[in-house]
Amino acid sequence: MASTAVHGNPMNCLQSRTLRPLANFKPSLWGDRFSSFDMDNQAYESYSKEIDVLKEEVRSMLVNAKSKTAQKMSLINTLERLGISYHFEKEIEEQLEQIFHSHAHLENNEDYNDLFTAAVHFRVFRQHGHNISCDIFNKFKDSNGKFKKKLTGDVMGMLSLYEAAYLRIHGEDILDEALAFTTTHLESMVTELSPFLAKQVMHALKQPLHKGVPRLEARHYICVYEEGDYKNELLLKLAKFDFNLPQLMHKQELCHISRWWKDLDFESELPFTRSRVVECYFWAMTVYFEPHYSLGRIILTKIIVMATILDDTYDSYGIIEELEPFTDAIQRWDMSAIDQLPDYMKIFYRALLNLYEELDKEMTMQGRSYSIDSSKIAFKELARSYYIEAKWFRKGYVPFFDEYIGNGLDSAGYYVLTASSFMGMGAIATTEVFGWLKDKPKILVAANTIARLMDDVVDYEEDLENGRVATGILCYMRQHPGMMSKEKVVDVFNSRVENAWRDINEEILTPNSISMHLLRRIVNLSRLMDTFYKKTDGFTHPDKVWKDHVISMFIDPIPV
Repeated sequence: MASTAVHGNPMNCLQSRTLRPLANFKPSLWGDRFSSFDMDNQAYESYSKEIDVLKEEVRSMLVNAKSKTAQKMSLINTLERLGISYHFEKEIEEQLEQIFHSHAHLENNEDYNDLFTAAVHFRVFRQHGHNISCDIFNKFKDSNGKFKKKLTGDVMGMLSLYEAAYLRIHGEDILDEALAFTTTHLESMVTELSPFLAKQVMHALKQPLHKGVPRLEARHYICVYEEGDYKNELLLKLAKFDFNLPQLMHKQELCHISRWWKDLDFESELPFTRSRVVECYFWAMTVYFEPHYSLGRIILTKIIVMATILDDTYDSYGIIEELEPFTDAIQRWDMSAIDQLPDYMKIFYRALLNLYEELDKEMTMQGRSYSIDSSKIAFKELARSYYIEAKWFRKGYVPFFDEYIGNGLDSAGYYVLTASSFMGMGAIATTEVFGWLKDKPKILVAANTIARLMDDVVDYEEDLENGRVATGILCYMRQHPGMMSKEKVVDVFNSRVENAWRDINEEILTPNSISMHLLRRIVNLSRLMDTFYKKTDGFTHPDKVWKDHVISMFIDPIPV
């Protein structure tokens, strides 16, 4: 989870373990705004009926059209960018499978002589796990091995290649070159473009599609698509209705979560914690927005809330004499351990065990009691990692980076969030899946690496100000004495983050024993980091990044 801000004189905390850090977090931006919501049943029924009719028309377009491959792929791409492809998963997978295997050498297909088409096909295939070769882009190079200069006159082709390059895996130098080539030229030409094209280019440069939160990207693209000359009114209408209908469900779920949070009364009982229940729900919505994952969103939100309070207890309030028995109590996971805790920890500990007891009952009713264990084990591990960091802070100890990152990947929090997200996915998350997760597969390590290092970069100045010497950047400097500038270490961290994305892209390619439906949750967790942690710690300071996105997702519907 994200690091927190601790105020007061931090050196006093190092000199005397009995002095308590003083947290001074900004209050919630939302107050009780989401605590009451009356579902507009008339609007809900109207949207539902419209969507059902439109879905069948679009399904017919997708399945029965005798169009060329390029036209089929263009339709699939549009459905995905508008955020409505989840309605047609079976049909899309069948189409992609057929197209991919009907061309033995895709790089020689005449459809790929056009840069825009080639790049769209590459990106869509890779997103769905089909390992299309990056060699399809060789034809766009000149005799010197450089991308042809004339390509810069094709803005949409350049933009499409830019987006496709983010699906690169290790060893694909041509995609590294493509990203550098397109980024440089798109940045230089943006002021010369029409407002319509400039808007698309600037958005992509700020937030690449592959790394963006799917629901945010869908809302953005609906507006772009509406302004275009070649829009399909049927698709546009479905996209608008299908954004507004889940939004009603999300508001209802957020109301439930807000009331649960209010009943816990943590804001008054545990005032040192961040009140971020709305942002926690947004986090869960990022993992899966689809209507059928409603229970999953509620479960995941509640666990993110608990993980946040756990983080703040170790990082912003607890003293070592309290944190040691607290860590032990969480490892025991038994209400009898509560007697060894101070009163404020008892409040949290009781709420934590009660939550998991409720979840255990829910999972048992589903015949999936095994799914609770993975989340619980990960939560215990999270507490142990926080305790290690707390001891480092109180002692003023700066470990070597290897020691730091070994613990830091656990404290990043994505093990517990992934396990908890799988809990809400039903029968697809089998005992074998949780066994795979327990072994910390490469894709999960990559997601934790992205979370850990991006958080370390944006929190560095604040951590130093608050006396936190065991930061990732300082630990790296200690292990590499020649690396004595923050800027050099940040470059290293950014490179590691990009390599982690290559790992993720590699791990979603077929053949894979794990369903793409499950792998996509891990990808989405990483997308949240790229959206909210590029410039600042968006979770601790939601007014800087999160506010506008919450409004667009949960407050303002799309005009229809």
